[in-house]
Amino acid sequence: MGHLYYGTSTESIQIPDRLLSHLKVVTTTKLRRSESFTLSWTHVDGAPGRSTLWLQPAIPLRFVFDAAEPESLDAATLRTMADMAGSSAGLIVELDADIPTAEAAPRPAPVRSADRSGRRAALSAAA
Repeated sequence: MGHLYYGTSTESIQIPDRLLSHLKVVTTTKLRRSESFTLSWTHVDGAPGRSTLWLQPAIPLRFVFDAAEPESLDAATLRTMADMAGSSAGLIVELDADIPTAEAAPRPAPVRSADRSGRRAALSAAA
């Protein structure tokens, strides 16, 4: 079980190493590009509620892994997580699961574009 330290807090968020490895890649990629986003999860071990963090480049993060060897990463999972992080809902993970799947990703919001008159028109993202 790995640990994510956020800000100046000495308390960590426990996250399975494999999930934390994927989260580290997505987070560092987005923050390197100065792209802030939210990370949310439902509490586990019988604790009620859920938490959300606002991740942005000025807030320190530290990833601590139990395993000395790096986890193998799944490209499709990284894409799914990056897409979720870029959505208005943010990146939502299940701490008691291994890694999020494409089926767990939220549906994209409608895309907006301007029509010829300059008015905003909504285009449905649903097929």
